[in-house]
Amino acid sequence: MDQNIKVFLLQHVHIQSDGEESVKTIGIYSTQENAEQAIERLRLEPGFRSASEGFSIDSYLLDEDNWAEGYITTRDRR
Repeated sequence: MDQNIKVFLLQHVHIQSDGEESVKTIGIYSTQENAEQAIERLRLEPGFRSASEGFSIDSYLLDEDNWAEGYITTRDRR
């Protein structure tokens, strides 16, 4: 089996009027082209129409850690 299977995560981020981010996971695609085609399909839908700059595509290798550094919370800083 191929050890380097790559997938493409399509998300949309919209900054709400209160400054909070609304992140939507649209889908996970087998190719960059398929993810781009999804953007073209969704770009005309309500909400996406007025925030079409919020789409992003990120590629990931399967079975690989993509965040390995940990993270700091307010509690950790004490």
